[in-house]
Amino acid sequence: MSTLSVSHVKAHLAEVIESTCETGEAVIITQNGEGTAVLQDLASYEAMRRSLAMMKLVAQGERQLAKRKSIPHAEVFRKLRRRLASK
Repeated sequence: MSTLSVSHVKAHLAEVIESTCETGEAVIITQNGEGTAVLQDLASYEAMRRSLAMMKLVAQGERQLAKRKSIPHAEVFRKLRRRLASK
């Protein structure tokens, strides 16, 4: 991950975007010497969002298991089949 100043990014935006898209590497943008933003290509961003969504689902499932709020998978599929059949 590279780091660039906001003034450099402003002056060379097209090149920075092109490089980010080619490499898939995010760029940290600094302002007054401190990191303030991240520039990332769309494919990497979407992949990260999908990964985060999956991790949230896993964490939710683990919490439900810990609270003993789970049901057997056979019951889940039975309910889904009934729901799909009624549509």
